[in-house]
Amino acid sequence: MSDEKYKKAANIIIKAGILPFPLNDTLIKILKHIITEEKDLDFINKAFKRNFSLTMEQLKKNTKMTEEEILPRLESLASKGVIFDQPSSTGLKVYRLLPLMMVGPFEYIYMGKINYTNEEKELAILFKDLFDDAKVFIQKNYEQVFPIFENLPPIDRTVPILQQGVSGKEIQIDINENIEVPKERIVLSQTIEDMIEKFDEIAVGHCFCRHHRDLLNQPCKQTKLRENCFVFGKSARYTVEKGFTRFVSKEEALDIMKKSEEDGLVHKAFHPHSDISKAETSICNCCEDCCETFGLWRDGVLPLINSTNYLSHVNEDMCIGCETCVEKCPIDALTMNINNKAEVNEKICLGCGVCAHFCPEGAISLLEGMRNIFAQSPQYE
Repeated sequence: MSDEKYKKAANIIIKAGILPFPLNDTLIKILKHIITEEKDLDFINKAFKRNFSLTMEQLKKNTKMTEEEILPRLESLASKGVIFDQPSSTGLKVYRLLPLMMVGPFEYIYMGKINYTNEEKELAILFKDLFDDAKVFIQKNYEQVFPIFENLPPIDRTVPILQQGVSGKEIQIDINENIEVPKERIVLSQTIEDMIEKFDEIAVGHCFCRHHRDLLNQPCKQTKLRENCFVFGKSARYTVEKGFTRFVSKEEALDIMKKSEEDGLVHKAFHPHSDISKAETSICNCCEDCCETFGLWRDGVLPLINSTNYLSHVNEDMCIGCETCVEKCPIDALTMNINNKAEVNEKICLGCGVCAHFCPEGAISLLEGMRNIFAQSPQYE
């Protein structure tokens, strides 16, 4: 297959996502790993050159193909995490071309079981190289690229740990009087229990970020858990049908979530089109060590764009300066002040409750109040 066809498809796939990946040899090599049939490549180039979500009738019009010719292409690409093929909320089946990442082949490929083959390792290295290339590209064009990110809605939403911590005390929740909360507001699931309870279809897959690091021979230092990435509803049906995940009961899902909390992982929920008025599609259990969202932020690729209903607050009279919270915080939002007391950086605090959960003195509470976080990624020399 010609590189020109891959370049054309790569350009379309880049536009489907929010990350401005450079169209380079690394990206082409990744697509050659994922899309191995020329008919699939041609289908992408014909079908999605103008729109990324299409009905069957629109696909037939764009490609000049029959439904019988189109269906094998859709199935082939969907099995690789390139196309999402589930019905909309109205029951209309819509076929959506997915970006390479957030959410697309990168996530779906590594949600399944890995066998540590040479091909898997080679693809993992290529993804790492692409992230490094993106850092160079974005840092070089920092002043032009980052204003675009400022208009994006929150990528994910933090769901806090609210159960008792190591001190045996329940985490205290206070109303944050400094945040104006609308009288009429969306009631969101603020506990893992509430979220799991409202879904009848729950599937679990492996953490794609940790699997990626495993293949790079950089295993997670924080947890041994791998199968703790959850999807709900039609996303659960899609990932199970394609072999990326498996269905689980509410009881098993809750058990995995609690084990994730004990390892200090952060619950991050995702909503359709980042619209928190809509039900969650998935939830990740993230760590400082492996999470690509945290890593891309630190590396100067992507801002930290998050929605949260909580903010950590330290009671200095109770704080003994043990630095447990500083160690446990996944984004370094806590530091020690001149009085050897923990201090919260309110601009980046996710309100995840990890610090409160592990505080041995119960000195950290969570202030309640919906807010959005936009933390600029650093610009390096």
